[in-house]
Amino acid sequence: MKVPRPLFLSILLLLIAGLAFGCQSAQDDSTGPKAVVERPTETPRPTETPAPQREGGEAQAFFAEEFDDPLSEDWTPFMIYDENSLTDPDRVKVQAEGGELVWNLDTKDLAYYLFYKAYSYQDVKVETRVDNRGVNNNPVSLICRYDPDEGWYEFNIASNGLYNVYFMEILGGGKFRYNRVVNGGSLAIKQGKGVNEYTAVCQGDSLTLYINGEKVASTKEVKYALSEGQVGVGVASQNSVPVAIEMDWFRVSEP
Repeated sequence: MKVPRPLFLSILLLLIAGLAFGCQSAQDDSTGPKAVVERPTETPRPTETPAPQREGGEAQAFFAEEFDDPLSEDWTPFMIYDENSLTDPDRVKVQAEGGELVWNLDTKDLAYYLFYKAYSYQDVKVETRVDNRGVNNNPVSLICRYDPDEGWYEFNIASNGLYNVYFMEILGGGKFRYNRVVNGGSLAIKQGKGVNEYTAVCQGDSLTLYINGEKVASTKEVKYALSEGQVGVGVASQNSVPVAIEMDWFRVSEP
């Protein structure tokens, strides 16, 4: 039986409208849920921003990045901050210039991470040299075994002389939690404005932190037992700004 032309046109218009609505819904859902981080004093959320890109070159498993060129698309940036505070993510600038990776965080209570997504590692050594040009209290972090479904190990060293090693746990519902594995203070850290070299080693179930060539912490970690993942680096602001860090190089090698 033939459908009368007016009814046919009505059905066709409804189908087109339905498809348009479905496409719009798919676009709206593409960003995914907003993630939240659980901390002792705040509830931050991550915000992903486009990665700086570099023309040419191939990704390598073990390498020394000296920041002579803009960062390649192999790096994924990730920000965590408290959306209920006065933190302003637009007052953050991280870019390679003059042979250094320059971090400028001119807003409080924000952590900025860069994950190297090109490779996944089991045993790995991650190193960097940083020059603190800003306030006296800001943490620099080295990351190993980042797993987007589980979490990552974070070696967090502050220019006030303290350090922490965390397991950053990814919870259900898009939430995260810092779990402290070990912490302390070290005279090996050059406090305030100064140049420091940090090394994190993840080997088997051992997590080891070196500061300026001195071993300051080593622990067995079997509770969370991450075995493999990406590496990364981060800088955070706390109660004082501006945070200004010049990173001379970043190295990834076998332990």
